[in-house]
Amino acid sequence: MTDPRLLLLSEKDNVLVVCRRIEAGETVLVGGHAQVLEKTVALGHKLARRPIVAGEKIVKYGAPIGSATRAITPGEHVHVHNLKSDYTKTHVIAEAGS
Repeated sequence: MTDPRLLLLSEKDNVLVVCRRIEAGETVLVGGHAQVLEKTVALGHKLARRPIVAGEKIVKYGAPIGSATRAITPGEHVHVHNLKSDYTKTHVIAEAGS
């Protein structure tokens, strides 16, 4: 069972896509397990579907999009702090007020 605010694009994926902003402190269900989010996760960002080990390929749309730079737990936000592109440099645009 997975939270309805999360979308699985392909059965091959090890990440889920956030369908609407989820605030820090909210609980999400990932694979039937409850996970409290430490930080707000924006629309379109990714959460780990299962444990991901350092160096493992991150798979979205059924295709690898990069590699984990460290271990990632189920329900954890997957983004530039723990994911690197295997194809292009990663660029970060700071949000206003950051």
